[in-house]
Amino acid sequence: MRPDLTKAVRDGSSSPAGHRTEIRGKRTRYFAVTALVLATATGCGATDETAVSQPDRGTIGIAMPTTESVRWVGDGESIVRQFQLLGYKTDLRYAEDDIDKQVDQISDMIENGDKALVIGAIDGTALKSVLARAADAEIPVISYDRLIRDTPNITYYATFDNFKVGVLQAGAIVKALKLTGTKDSYNIELFAGSADDNNATFFFNGAMSVLQPYLRSGRLRVASGETAFAKVATQRWDGAVAKKRMQRLLAGPLQGERVDAVLAPNDGLSRSILEAFEEDGYGRAGRKLPVITGQDAELESAKLIAAGKQTQTVYKDTRELAKVAVQMTNSLLLGGVPEVNDEKQYDNGVKVVPTFLLQPVNVDRSNYQRVLVQGGYYTAGQLAG
Repeated sequence: MRPDLTKAVRDGSSSPAGHRTEIRGKRTRYFAVTALVLATATGCGATDETAVSQPDRGTIGIAMPTTESVRWVGDGESIVRQFQLLGYKTDLRYAEDDIDKQVDQISDMIENGDKALVIGAIDGTALKSVLARAADAEIPVISYDRLIRDTPNITYYATFDNFKVGVLQAGAIVKALKLTGTKDSYNIELFAGSADDNNATFFFNGAMSVLQPYLRSGRLRVASGETAFAKVATQRWDGAVAKKRMQRLLAGPLQGERVDAVLAPNDGLSRSILEAFEEDGYGRAGRKLPVITGQDAELESAKLIAAGKQTQTVYKDTRELAKVAVQMTNSLLLGGVPEVNDEKQYDNGVKVVPTFLLQPVNVDRSNYQRVLVQGGYYTAGQLAG
């Protein structure tokens, strides 16, 4: 289900440029044409050759942040597959969290005349100049999962309800500690994602909207005193950075304190934080591991949930997110106006970006089989492996 990383995936590939299509203002439900083509391509008796037989509609540039996170590899492959079913060529590139490299890759896509860009940004504030060039070339830009900031030159945004992700994570802590049914007090430590990722703020604010009443009442206590987003953010979502901070806290302000819960914003950080606790002796000799949250339902974290080590993750079916981004792009290139369901929340500092939000799902030991296995995201064998 989750592919190996290959040189081809890391390097991307260049494809011939297609002509640009004028974007007109006629409103069209963005599902219609896409659904028709996909139904034709995947109907009864269809084969891989069906996708090849679709008309050549030009090339779509897809700029993704890194292959170091399994989820971004899956996103890239899903987007490519669905664009190809619709007859587009694709130019998928990963920048390996190198901002300048991503700018250069997007610049190449513009020079090549790619008809549209789908961008999962490394730094949402670093693309202003290169996207001005895309606008000059009349190339529409879909901001994918991470909001691109400080530019008017993004057309639409496809993502999950990021505030709700944080609400689900904090809700898992409240449930696991039984905060609504007891008057006991517990120690919690807070982690957040990368400060240059707009989503990280939404995740953190969503979680704090649930946790703040318990912090104010004293039911939850942050023994380290580190509660501000700037203090708890983790640059580039780097697990090594999160582990080092957790080790510092355990050896310093938390020495002699019991940690009951950790708000961790994604699975990569969750696993690194868990390593720090296990190395400190948690999980043995009567020292129970803390409640630890996560996000992305990565395979290794799903295994840890099954084993009772990681408490929770937030499942975001990125296959569906890829469909939304592809449908948005296809609608634009066919002269329509994509459907959105949020035109208020996502202000990028220059404009409010029309957005389609998908809903995240809480996953823990009670439902991981139903959601992840029965839902077809993983096989039982993968989780047992």
